[in-house]
Amino acid sequence: MYKHILIAIDPDSKGSYEKALPQAISLATTNKAMLHIMAVVPDYGSSLVASFFPKDFEKKALTHTKEALHAVVEPKLPEGLEHQFITAHGRIYSEICKIAKEVNADLIVMSSHKPARRDKLIAPNAQQVLLHSPVSVLVVR
Repeated sequence: MYKHILIAIDPDSKGSYEKALPQAISLATTNKAMLHIMAVVPDYGSSLVASFFPKDFEKKALTHTKEALHAVVEPKLPEGLEHQFITAHGRIYSEICKIAKEVNADLIVMSSHKPARRDKLIAPNAQQVLLHSPVSVLVVR
């Protein structure tokens, strides 16, 4: 049913992967699908904000994220599961949707938290992915 499954996690937040990652691994194993594991370093939002960070901050953040992604996920991957690690930088939901298209994902897996009052004003990433995704999305709570 699925050939390419994309899971988006934050390796620095256990809540983003503790339930979603086993679900994605199970689906990929059952379907003999390629598992694309991604993390996104959020952008600054404006060049004014970016000017307060050191010049190499983005590069260091991407390196840290890539290393953390491998450290969190690799021990959990079963032998023989075809997989790929991806790190990106930008708006989280935009990067997830962009990568989903690039890897020809059939399914995006991600976790979500219970909506809070502030989420009525600023939609969380899972909601934005649901709205903009080119493929089906499995939101794990």
